[in-house]
Amino acid sequence: MSKNASTAIHLSATVFPILFAISVVHLLNDTMQSTVTALFPILRDSLHLSYTQVGLIAFAMNITASLIQPVVGYYADMRPKPYILPIGVCFTLVGIVTLALAQQYALILIAVVAMGVGSAIFHPESSRVAYMSAGGRRGLAQSIFQVGGNIGSSLGPIMTAVVFVKIGQFGVIWFSFAAIAAILIQTYVARWYSRHIITPQTSPKHNVSEGSSKLGLSSRQVVWALMILVFLVFTKHIYMSSISSYYTFYLIDGFGVTVRDAQWFLFAFLAASAAGTFLGGPLADRFGRRNIIWFSILGTAPFSILLPHMNLIWSGVMCVLAGFVLSSAFSIIVVFAQELLPGRVGLISGMFFGLAFGIGGLGSAVLGWIADATSIAFIMNLCAYLPLLGILAVFLPKDDRVNTTA
Repeated sequence: MSKNASTAIHLSATVFPILFAISVVHLLNDTMQSTVTALFPILRDSLHLSYTQVGLIAFAMNITASLIQPVVGYYADMRPKPYILPIGVCFTLVGIVTLALAQQYALILIAVVAMGVGSAIFHPESSRVAYMSAGGRRGLAQSIFQVGGNIGSSLGPIMTAVVFVKIGQFGVIWFSFAAIAAILIQTYVARWYSRHIITPQTSPKHNVSEGSSKLGLSSRQVVWALMILVFLVFTKHIYMSSISSYYTFYLIDGFGVTVRDAQWFLFAFLAASAAGTFLGGPLADRFGRRNIIWFSILGTAPFSILLPHMNLIWSGVMCVLAGFVLSSAFSIIVVFAQELLPGRVGLISGMFFGLAFGIGGLGSAVLGWIADATSIAFIMNLCAYLPLLGILAVFLPKDDRVNTTA
């Protein structure tokens, strides 16, 4: 046995304690990340930032995670590193402390870059752990893992309404305790991971053509399917970015609501997104990956298109429904892509999580620039039609042609 090889241990039963552990860490990680967007209204007023500068804060954090995650995933496929899991959270801890103390815009950018590095290390390896511990229920496992992150993200608006409006930016320092808790849990997960490293059924040099022969798909079909999945992630996360970064400003400027009240609307959207994420995996295990992906993204369109034309209450209702339906897709997209390229779990996880972060950050920056040139209302109308592009999911291969046992 070579230095980098490990005994293949194929887990037939779903290991729920590990799934719940990484889901809790995902919750803590994304709660800490959500402090960044939660601070946007506070930072805009205290530092007199433009929408473009607000968008660049999200861009700095997300583009860092986007560029690093595929690299982490690629090397983890060849040489799994269980104990990188708690190390990743250490970067997030540094970012949290710096963000709480930063009084200059440049320091805020440095803080969020550190948090981006932490997320870049966390997501691909934790997604691999979810894949390892799934048994035969990969959709459910990926949903359990990701719903923790969605719940964590949904806590950002509550933190603004309850904490930051009263305490201000320094209140972020309390989330250092969340980072410490995450480090301890990740150490426990790393120990389990080190005992159950699964050697991929294909070598790290697995390529598209090798995978396609086992799937009954040509290499061109696999590449085409991956391109469609990437494009669907693009449409989903640009729309999510428009809501998570600018919906509160839309409510404040358009309806005259307070910062505190606007955050509760955003919380409702993000909480609905968490519920959608949790249900998406089990539904896909039962009704098929392709069907749920198609329904999720295209099915969001009626709600997203109606949202900018509604009054305050119905705008909130449309926002909640859009978040619920749209968020059921991402965990299934990741699983679908993993099954298209078996043996590349880390690379695929890193690529798609990195893509999601990159698109979210780039979307925030570009949409902020457009909002400065036009208006927040224009942004809501512009992004409303993105879910219509979900029609492309009809070109994905049917589930019975994808390797669901790899």
